[in-house]
Amino acid sequence: MIALANDHAGIEFKKEIIALLEELKLPYTDLGVNSPESTDYPLWGYRAARLVASGECDRGIVVCGTGVGISLAANKVRGIRCVVCTDCYSAKLSREHNDANMIALGARVLGPDLAKMILRVWLETPFAGGERHTRRVHMIHRIEQGEEL
Repeated sequence: MIALANDHAGIEFKKEIIALLEELKLPYTDLGVNSPESTDYPLWGYRAARLVASGECDRGIVVCGTGVGISLAANKVRGIRCVVCTDCYSAKLSREHNDANMIALGARVLGPDLAKMILRVWLETPFAGGERHTRRVHMIHRIEQGEEL
């Protein structure tokens, strides 16, 4: 299950994402929003991140104007590794090397076709695992726990 959330800037963009998820036959839960009325992106990044962190959803997709603000909010939730991606290479490596469990997209900086390409790569790329990448992901987790490296 994929947690999907957006602020007011991502309403139309989310329709494109939903079409891709349905094409790929991937289940999702749409947390909103669906109104053009201004709303606060931290709320939506947090809500999606909580579902991913709890295990209720496997991954999350969040959208705001740039992807930056909503990713910052999502990354405050323990266990979340949310990346802002504007290209397919970063999307691929965020999964292979970092086991990113959330992706943030900017509705005002990406066109829908590029966004769908990025998402397809991100959704279809597994974590590479192995000693080196696993060690680094564990280091991120240790930092999150307040440990010194």
